[in-house]
Amino acid sequence: MQLSDFSIHARSRVLRNVQIYCFVMLETEDFIGVVTLLLSTLTLVLVGLLWLRNMRKQRETDKGYGAQETGLARLEELLREQERVFRREMADDQKAMEQRLGDIQKQLAEDAGKLRTDMVERFESLRKTISEGLADGRLAQQRSLNELNESLQKVLHEGITGVGKDVNAVLVRNTEELGKRVERLTESTDKRLQEISSQVDKRLSKGFEKTTETFALVLTHLNRIDEAQKKITELSSNVVSLQEVLADKRSRGAFGEVQLNALVRNLMPEESFALQYQLKNDKRVDCMLFLPEPTGNIAVDAKFPLESFRRMTDLQLADSDRDKASSQFRQDIRKHIGDIADKYIIPGETSDGAVMFIPAEAVFAEIHAHYPDLVEEAYRRRVWLVSPTTMMAILTTARAVLKDAATREQVHIIQQHLGALSKDFGRFQERMDRLSQHIRQAHDDVDQVNTSARKITSRFEKIEKVELDEGLEPTAIPEVKAKV
Repeated sequence: MQLSDFSIHARSRVLRNVQIYCFVMLETEDFIGVVTLLLSTLTLVLVGLLWLRNMRKQRETDKGYGAQETGLARLEELLREQERVFRREMADDQKAMEQRLGDIQKQLAEDAGKLRTDMVERFESLRKTISEGLADGRLAQQRSLNELNESLQKVLHEGITGVGKDVNAVLVRNTEELGKRVERLTESTDKRLQEISSQVDKRLSKGFEKTTETFALVLTHLNRIDEAQKKITELSSNVVSLQEVLADKRSRGAFGEVQLNALVRNLMPEESFALQYQLKNDKRVDCMLFLPEPTGNIAVDAKFPLESFRRMTDLQLADSDRDKASSQFRQDIRKHIGDIADKYIIPGETSDGAVMFIPAEAVFAEIHAHYPDLVEEAYRRRVWLVSPTTMMAILTTARAVLKDAATREQVHIIQQHLGALSKDFGRFQERMDRLSQHIRQAHDDVDQVNTSARKITSRFEKIEKVELDEGLEPTAIPEVKAKV
């Protein structure tokens, strides 16, 4: 009986709670929750029935529980009764819920209709407001575009005008500056050319003057040579007296040196010769001529042996004595040629030849006329036999060589200046080329600026011709249908 009372009390509590929950869920329109709660309750009841059936089977096995079995049977019957009652109540509740759901559905349909009507009215009002705003915005946008177009045209026109003025001013300024630079460069080039021309003229004039002087001196010396040739006869007639004067070796050497010194000083510049010049081998030469390469320095000896020549030409001696004197004369000259070649021909210091000065024209003529072997010996040993007349010609030629060397040096300087002038002209050509390139580049830039200006003007003209479409209407907003 206690179990039965407990089950009745539990059933009533469960049903009471279920009714409360169902009422709350219906009020909150949670239909799914109501159905879920009912199914949960039914499941709970079925579980209780199964539990009681199991308890009954267990108690049937126990013999000492007969009274309890009777109670369990009654409890089972009560549960079945409660199940039937619960099913009836659930059916009633289901009908009430269906009725309630129908009422709620009707109410929702009425509310949806009202909401749809309200939304349509609101959308229509919003469409009208948007259409009016779009029309006003289109007009304001048209006015703004017109104002912007006018201001932009004005600004661009002013900008193009200013750019054109600036470009023209820059071009004029660059042209003026370029003209000034070209004028300055031309003036400096003309001045430089005039200076170089004046220097060349001066040096050429000096060279011509020196050449004229040289030719005048040559003519003068040739006249002197002619006079000397006239005096040869007189000298030949005075050979005997000269031999007597030159009998002494010291007097003979002094006479040759004095005659050589007179010739050299009269015909050669001071810096082109040296008297009693000491060589590297500690030998002293009577005269050293300093000539330009490839000739080089030439040693001149004036100590000629005349004793044998005096005896050879002495008519008072017998023929045998004069023959002996002739042989001795040949030996003396050959020895003197060898001494000059050994002493005064020094590689690296002097020329490859030396000069043996014969102070008498008669002796020079005698050697070339009757002693050809001595002439060949001298030629082989690179010793040049000269007389006062031929020495004069040699010195004149040497002086001309010196002047020609000086002239060549001046020509070399002129060539250097001409080379520098050629380089200056080359730099001038390069600068003129760069200048012409800059001028062409400036002309191309001006053409490009003009092209850009024409393009900008064309684009502005196209912008001015643009017309906005007046027939455009704002698009209507489609109606929204509420779905139930």
